Amino acid sequence: MSSVGIGQRPQNRRQKAVKFLWVGIWLAYLSAPVGDLLHGGHSHGVVVLGWIGLVAFVAWYFALIFRTGRGETNAVVLGSVAVLATQSTVLALTLGREWLVLFVYVAISSGAALPFPLARWTIPAVSALLTGVGLAVPGGASFLWGLLFPALLGGFSMTGVRELIRTTIELREARATVAQLAANEERLRLARDLHDLLGHSLSLITLKSELAGRMLPAHPEKAAQQVADIEQVSRQALDDVREAVSGYRRPRLSAELAGAKVALTAAGIAAELPDEPDPTDLPETSETALAWALREAVTNVVRHSGARRCTVELLRCQTLDGPLLELSVEDDGSGDQGSGPGNGLAGLTERLAKAGGTLEAGGMRHGFRLTARVPAAGAGPADVASADIGSPA
Repeated sequence: MSSVGIGQRPQNRRQKAVKFLWVGIWLAYLSAPVGDLLHGGHSHGVVVLGWIGLVAFVAWYFALIFRTGRGETNAVVLGSVAVLATQSTVLALTLGREWLVLFVYVAISSGAALPFPLARWTIPAVSALLTGVGLAVPGGASFLWGLLFPALLGGFSMTGVRELIRTTIELREARATVAQLAANEERLRLARDLHDLLGHSLSLITLKSELAGRMLPAHPEKAAQQVADIEQVSRQALDDVREAVSGYRRPRLSAELAGAKVALTAAGIAAELPDEPDPTDLPETSETALAWALREAVTNVVRHSGARRCTVELLRCQTLDGPLLELSVEDDGSGDQGSGPGNGLAGLTERLAKAGGTLEAGGMRHGFRLTARVPAAGAGPADVASADIGSPA
């Protein structure tokens, strides 16, 4: 279900409905003024005017809450809060102490709609106005102490929620900017690499092609040698490009972890994954092998297992042969991971073997478990201490 937070404008009907229900729940505290209108013994004219005032207050309150985030200036919001405070004062002074609860809504709307530098003054001001009106209304002092704390606490709580949402939005925007900058940097790096790889080779091919064209009429054998050199240079350039591009297409363990979470969630499988690893001390071949193992294991879980939960663990351990990084993928499915030919486990075993690793896969009592191990460089003291247990990577 879509949701919308305080300080954010609803973007669609569902978000508007969610926000309306969330805000409408707290209108239950208006039972005191509603009860006063129904059973307070007022004249019919006063009751009609009271209902009109209450409906006007609620309508203005909703308008202020729902228009928050549309870009109004602080002066407009302050004016709206002042209107609510005026309505609360008039209704409390004319109808009685039961209407003092309206000041709590004024304080909360002030904290929700105004930035903290302003709300830190308006909330105490509303509380002071509540105190003054409460002392002026007959019997209001007995209600006053039960309303001051909710007004102050509710108002300042809304400022905290508003600041939290603002910080979250800024964090998301910053992460999107960082991702965009990283993508741009990657494209620039690819452009530089291709320029460095192909610039010299293409210049040499052009030069030798012109030279072969001039030699061809008088010295065909020398022209043939130039053509052979062109073929050799072009093949070397092609190999260089393939090697460079293969580095960009190499699967990364962090990217595969993110992709595994998306795939498992889309399949309706509860996913438990570790934090992204630090590949600085992990050999490139080992990281690539583990990334392929994770992709193959998650693919099998999604396609064949029928599991409801999948747990991925990444452990670093020290053995007699050196430090190892162990990846385990465990599910609670049927245990059938496509054990027949062509399921990819054989190719995965070969890939891990080339990286110096091993693969273990098999059914358990409740599910299936795949474990891949690859060499890891740079084991520290913590790794040595966890020789048999392992520690989170």
